[in-house]
Formats: sequence, structure tokens, C-alpha cells
Amino acid sequence: MLDELRVTNLGIIEAAHIEPGPGLVVVTGETGAGKTLLLGALRLLLGSPVRKEGIGPYGTELVVEGRFVSDAGAEMTLKRRVTESERSRAYVDGAMVPARSLTERTEGMVEVIGQHDQMTLTTARGVRNLVDVALDDAGAAALEAYREAWNELTELRRRLTRLGGDRRELERELDLVRYQAEEISAAGFSAGDDEALLARATRLRNSETLAEGLAAALRALDDEGAAGYLSTAASELRRLGAVDEGLEPLGRQIGEVAETLAAITGEIGSVAEDLEHEPSELAAIEERIARLSGLRHKYGETLDEVLAFGEGAARRASELSELVERSDELQGELVELERKAEERGIELRRMRAETALRLRAAAEGHLRELGMSDPVVAIAVEENTLGPDGADRIVLDFASDAGLTPGPVARVASGGELSRLVLALRLAGGAATTEVVAFDEIDAGVGGGTARALGEKLAALSRGRQILCVTHLPQVAAHADTHYVLEREGSRGSVRKVEGEDRVGELARMLAGMPESEKGQEHAAELLAAAGRHS
Repeated sequence: MLDELRVTNLGIIEAAHIEPGPGLVVVTGETGAGKTLLLGALRLLLGSPVRKEGIGPYGTELVVEGRFVSDAGAEMTLKRRVTESERSRAYVDGAMVPARSLTERTEGMVEVIGQHDQMTLTTARGVRNLVDVALDDAGAAALEAYREAWNELTELRRRLTRLGGDRRELERELDLVRYQAEEISAAGFSAGDDEALLARATRLRNSETLAEGLAAALRALDDEGAAGYLSTAASELRRLGAVDEGLEPLGRQIGEVAETLAAITGEIGSVAEDLEHEPSELAAIEERIARLSGLRHKYGETLDEVLAFGEGAARRASELSELVERSDELQGELVELERKAEERGIELRRMRAETALRLRAAAEGHLRELGMSDPVVAIAVEENTLGPDGADRIVLDFASDAGLTPGPVARVASGGELSRLVLALRLAGGAATTEVVAFDEIDAGVGGGTARALGEKLAALSRGRQILCVTHLPQVAAHADTHYVLEREGSRGSVRKVEGEDRVGELARMLAGMPESEKGQEHAAELLAAAGRHS
């Protein structure tokens, strides 16, 4: 329930703080201002769009704060700040959040029944929820059975989607991935082959140039006798080392150079010998390079990507092989689950239709007590395709009098009629769908005995939940568990809780405009007594 509500600079109210409490909570007093305090503040906390017109003259921004407490004792605080530029800041438990988060966090917890809102009865889901809440035990069991069947059907459809389609589609994909995997595997490439092939091809393409150059290098080394000269010099320096020790290292170094030169000469010779090849080798390598190029064009920019694609195709082929074997079985399961969901949908539709008839009769009775002479409430449960909520479509039509043509609630019901219709349906169903319900213009066009009946019904609806109501009817206010009054001096408004004699005086003011009137106070006391409330 709404445990606390604090507003600052909202309309004529500079600052106000209320603690509504459970049951029926009413706000009375100045025309329009009470609705601004209660319903305007609530809508802001629920994430509704902001308008700068709501900002009062006591600052540059308005602030609304609310604390909600669940039946289990869990608390949640919401806050909304609105500036003159219509910028809005929202907070949940002290943390800044997008305004839409307020709507998400309060969904299913608070319902404001107002004239120009997208209200419960104007949506197909809202009407369905009203009917489902009113289902008896057998109906609730049918609803649960359908949801179970729908969940099973949805999960199987997901599995079939993951399979990639029906059996023919699976087989087509299997043929494709098998071909891809086999084409890559048959090519026989390994990581690094692309670089090795290119290096070998470059060498073979330039073999004549390499052969001529290497031969020239060998001739230069052999013809000039470089190795022989170095060997002679090394021997002579080693001999002279016996006379001058300083020459011995030089001789050793020249000997090492001679050995290195001999090794280089040998390597050049080996490379020259390797250049001898069959003409077909280059053609074979060029063919391999062309094949790799074809694979890269289809499967990846590099050899590594091609090989990875082949591995993935092989895995997918293995998976699809198993799935094709399983496909026929799953298709059979799908047919069975669709049949099961259809049967349970039919049963649920029957239960909903029975409940709708009961709701219609009870709601029309409540509406007569609420001042409508001959109202019409038509709840049609029509056949529809399978969906998450059943195999039906629920339509609510309404007319305030049998002489009028019933039509969609959003089009034909005024704000006051809509509020009373919601109240009647809530009572007919035996429960509200949210913990907190706030009524806007619930007493529009109501007076006399109807007003007393309205108060009794609001009190009945408030048992086990919190009902918030701005009212100008003393017969409604007399049934309140908590009563707040909005008072106004000039352009400034204030809010206070009334109890005891103060409450009797407020009811007397509402009855006759004379809070000090002795007869008015007697009448007010009679209202409280009739409502079962103590003054």
C-alpha cells in the first residue's frame, strides 16, 4: 500500500505530507485541489508524462515522493522531480533511474482509474484479467492447465526453430554443410601451407635467375682462389707466432674465416643443386595455390579462416544428422501438443464464458445500486487463435441504460460511469487486481441513496487493500478509514488529517456548508454511525 506521500510545490500546495494507511482513504475539501494532490502526485510516481502547469508558485520545480510497503513488509521509495523546462528526474530507492522505470516497478501494484487514462477496462488484457480473477477453482485450474500446455507448445516450437525448420529444410542444409566440409577437407591444407606454397612458387618461378647468379658466385670464389689465399695466410701467421706470440691469434682468426667461407661455398652449392627440378613441379604448386584461392573466395580471407569454417561445417553436419533423425519425432510431438493446447483452450473459453455471465449479472446489479436505472454490461468470450492467454478474445461493451446501444467502454463511458463500472466489476469479481486503487470522479453525478450505496461499496472493496478516493460526497467520506481535508486560504493550500470532532465538522460542512451547525453535526454523526465509524 501507499504508506507515505509527500509533495512540494504541486499546484496550490506548497508542501504536504500524508500517511494514508490501509482501507478506504478519502480526500475532501476544495474542488479540484484534492485530486491534484492525490491523483496528480500518484500519476507522477507511476511514470506519467509531466507538464509544467502542475508546478506551483513556490519554487522552480515540483517534487513528489512516495513510500510503498507490501504485505510482506518490503519497502520501495519513489521520487519524481519536475522543472519548469518540463525536464523530469526519477528515483527508485534513492537511485536515479529513467522515468519509464517507475512504470515498470509499479506495474500490477497501483491502478489509477481516471477519465482520460488508458484504463483497465479499455484494454483487452485488462478485461481478461478481470474475468480471470473472478474464475472459480475449476476455472483457475483450467487456466493453469492451458498455461502449462501453451508453455510446452512454445518450448517445442523453439526447439524446432533451433533445428532450422522442417525435415526438408534440415536435409537441404545438411547437404550444403557436408559439401563445404568435404571440399575443404579434400583439399588437404594445413595451417601454414599458404606461406610455404607461395615461397616455393616464387623460388621456382625465378629458378633460372637464381641458378645463374649462384653459379657466378661459385665461380668467383673458386677462380679467385679466396679460400686458398686465406689458408696460406693463416698457416704463415701461425708459423710466425712461434717468433711473435701476438701474431698467433691473427692466424687463428684468419683460419676461422677460411672455414666460414668454405661452409658458405658449400651452402651455395647445395642451393644450386636444389634448383634442379621437374617442370611439372611448378605447375602442381600453381594448381594448389589456385585451389586455395578458390577456397578463400568462398570461405574466408585467410587459410586459417578457411580451415575454421571447415571445422564448423563438419560440426554442423554432425548436429544436423542427429536432428534429421529426430525431426520426424518432434513433428509428431508438435501435432500432439497443438491438439492438447486447443482442447484446453476450449475448456478455458467455456469457463471464462460462464464467469463472464456471472460477472455481468452481478455488475449490473451493483450499477443499479450506484444510480444507473437499467445498465447493460456485455462480456463476450469469442473464439480466437491460440495465444499466450488462451484461445479466445474477450470483449466488454457497456451502456448506462438499456435504451442506448452498448459499445466499447473507451468510447461510450464517461469518467464517472467508467469509475462506477470498474467498481461494480471489482465487487462482482470479489477482488481487485492491484494492491492500491485510486478513483478519479467516482462520485460524478451521484447523490442521495446512491451516494450512500457508493460509500458502502467502496468500503467493501477496501477490505484487504487500499482504496484512495477524492470525493465531494459526505456519504462516501463517512465510510473512510482515514480522512484528509484540503483547505485553502487565498492561493495557498494545505492538507490535514481530520479525526473526532474535526471530522464531524468536515462532514457537516460537506452536508450543509455549515461546519458549526448543530443540526449539521448531528446529521454528520448519524452518517458516521450508519457507516459503522466512530466520531
